[in-house]
Amino acid sequence: MPAAEESHGINRAVDKICSLPPYLLTETSQHILTYLQGQTSGADSAEIALRLQRAGVTIDHEAVQGITRFLLLTFRSAGKNNFSADELVSKLEEGSSKWSKASLQTLHTLWSEHGASVRAQQEVQSMLSIGQLVDMQWKLGMAVSSDTCRSLNSPYVSLLLKIVEPSGQICQRAFEMTIPQFQNFHKQFKEMAAIMETV
Repeated sequence: MPAAEESHGINRAVDKICSLPPYLLTETSQHILTYLQGQTSGADSAEIALRLQRAGVTIDHEAVQGITRFLLLTFRSAGKNNFSADELVSKLEEGSSKWSKASLQTLHTLWSEHGASVRAQQEVQSMLSIGQLVDMQWKLGMAVSSDTCRSLNSPYVSLLLKIVEPSGQICQRAFEMTIPQFQNFHKQFKEMAAIMETV
């Protein structure tokens, strides 16, 4: 039964959220709300996990990812549906009976303070739903041989891009280019930079 499995997953996330002291739930939620307001490049569950560990909370990374996804989905959905803080709490209570009063009060307060900003940012993002580049790494390599050529001796550039998708998840994309391809890529970036300086 998918509905039972979904309910179990929600209750597990709610249990983990309610196990956090209110000040840590506030800090975790603010990290996510800051992203949803467009002030940071993503909601980083690894950073949230590190903050929780520093505060003495022992929680596995999978549980932190579950909390992060649940709160992202909750706040994003509340913004999309234009919920007030009271409506948000009501929907949360409908979804699970395991909520603590302190956790619901914390989320109510945070949504009262940040809900309008999240809704405004969502309107902007709906017009521009593309990923955002947050990091780029490169390295130069040399292909010495292949299965079809014994003496290849061909240089290449390997790129690793870190991108925040519209969903908030950070993903990595890797690809390789020959030197002429990289030179063309570089030329295009220089042209973009020159145009951006005129704006």
